[in-house]
Amino acid sequence: FQKIIVYYVFFCYNFFNIFERSDLMEYRYRPSGVCSSEFIIVVDGEIIKSVKIVGGCPGNTLAVSALVEGKNINDVIAKLDGIQCGMRGTSCPDQLAKALKEIKSKM
Repeated sequence: FQKIIVYYVFFCYNFFNIFERSDLMEYRYRPSGVCSSEFIIVVDGEIIKSVKIVGGCPGNTLAVSALVEGKNINDVIAKLDGIQCGMRGTSCPDQLAKALKEIKSKM
């Protein structure tokens, strides 16, 4: 009898997850003026689920990715917009803010 209950619960959980609504979207952005070559950004509505930064300074890009995960797009834009890296006039965080602005415009 316990096996039947376990199977029933497992079946219901999987069956109803099929119909669970998700707004997960993956965006790819080519930054300019920085060492990194691509940002792969996954959002669920206005929440950032993950950011993968290809290229650039490994420690910094991993840190930025970890810090923005789970945050609201607007909050991240407000924090990162305008940050500069040396004399470049931009930075990976600034380019991420630009990417997020572009994503917001497509929502």
